[in-house]
Amino acid sequence: MKFTFSDLSLPQAGSIALPVLADRTLTKTGTDLDARTGGILTRAMAANKFSGKADETLTIVAPGGVDLNHILLIGLGKPDQIKDTTVQDAGGAIVAALGKNAAEVSVVIDDLPGSSLAPAQVAAEIAFGALLRSYRFDKYRTKEKPEAKPALQSIAVLSGDAAAAQDIFAKREALAHGIFLARDVVSEPANILYPRTFAERCRELTEIGVEVQVLDQEQMAKLGMGAILGVAQGSVQEPYLVVMKYDGDPGAADKQPVAFVGKGVTFDTGGISIKPAAGMEDMKWDMGGAGVVLGLMKALAGRKAKVNAVGVVGLVENMPSGNAQRPGDIVTSMSGQTIEVLNTDAEGRLVLADALWFTQDTFKPRAMINLATLTGAIIVALGTEHAGLFSNNDGLSEQLTAAGLKVGEKLWRMPMNDAYDKAINSDAADVKNIAGSRDAGSIIGAQFIQRFVNNVPWAHLDIAGVTWAKKDSGTVPKGSTAFGVRLLDRYVADVFEG
Repeated sequence: MKFTFSDLSLPQAGSIALPVLADRTLTKTGTDLDARTGGILTRAMAANKFSGKADETLTIVAPGGVDLNHILLIGLGKPDQIKDTTVQDAGGAIVAALGKNAAEVSVVIDDLPGSSLAPAQVAAEIAFGALLRSYRFDKYRTKEKPEAKPALQSIAVLSGDAAAAQDIFAKREALAHGIFLARDVVSEPANILYPRTFAERCRELTEIGVEVQVLDQEQMAKLGMGAILGVAQGSVQEPYLVVMKYDGDPGAADKQPVAFVGKGVTFDTGGISIKPAAGMEDMKWDMGGAGVVLGLMKALAGRKAKVNAVGVVGLVENMPSGNAQRPGDIVTSMSGQTIEVLNTDAEGRLVLADALWFTQDTFKPRAMINLATLTGAIIVALGTEHAGLFSNNDGLSEQLTAAGLKVGEKLWRMPMNDAYDKAINSDAADVKNIAGSRDAGSIIGAQFIQRFVNNVPWAHLDIAGVTWAKKDSGTVPKGSTAFGVRLLDRYVADVFEG
């Protein structure tokens, strides 16, 4: 998708999109066009009960007397309630409404009286939203009908300060590239994306200034990573631990980085504790947390964020075989803690146990945030509207929650305490990987992970319910969402660059 930014004017041909405020309030350009067309916009809004509220759209076939093809009205709602996400969703609506019918669209952005957003900001955000919604993962489609393919190739955004809009959009575009990378790897089938090929995708970040280190099975064994190696032993695919370092603030007095850690189970059968066959194909995206970390590191480096950050991903495949880990096995983690593995399908927490311990021990981060499609229990608790947030630090929790609200990736903090922690005490080892009952499943997973954090300010995001979308919405087309890239990019911007 190509985007251009130009000074404000009313296009004389093609398809155009115009914002409309609540109560059918047209902008100046919309009012002028309505007058030129004999009130067609006003009549169409009334006939279709279009009020201009946020998320409303109305496509009008242009009348005779003008050379336009389509006029798309996009509702933004009440001016004082318009946020970045409101405008981004409007951009997504342009692609949804005209994507298959118009090769080019011009979006006209006037001043929005009563809104706190400047026209340049609105122009950049609407382009960003359109870019995000334009994403398609179609590399394996060989017989797609032409009419099913998107026609939209370019969007021209016309506003009062085109240069400023272009500057804002440049950083948004870098973020979009990170989001698309996360969506790509999560969408790949497990015969294409497995630990070695995922590690190769990580290595590509060296081209944009990220230092990448890949630890193989032998190196992990020397470090004592028995937890992650236990998960991997049933697969012919060798495991890897990948470290991505981005030093965007080399002059910082406090050199401690912020660390992001991702669960990268490239396919999860459940191992010997095998999952039911129905729906198992979804387990290609059990590496969603690692995908977000990879996409985030690309976004931070791409927009030259002023932060020192480390991304760590533990990459394994969890398979049943004659050599697979058995329920009842006891493994020794890098921390020295022994783990009784009662269920081999509770494997993500084992991967994170070693990855988190390695991260805090190696980099002494000021904060550590891990992401994982960890539990089905979080979907039972929160559905697909929020990711679960677990943390040992109130300040970090508040920062992440606030960042999520700003970008539309919502978190809900869940409880943790000693009563839950006692449920994973083992009779045979230091800790067991499940409690033995179905109670508080997502909390139990978080309590297990916390034992390997070593008191570093830490947050665990359980993204099992938000990693994959079953339908289109706003700026997220059906499929991989990359939930977490925007949230953590905003967290970095607010906390480290604000």
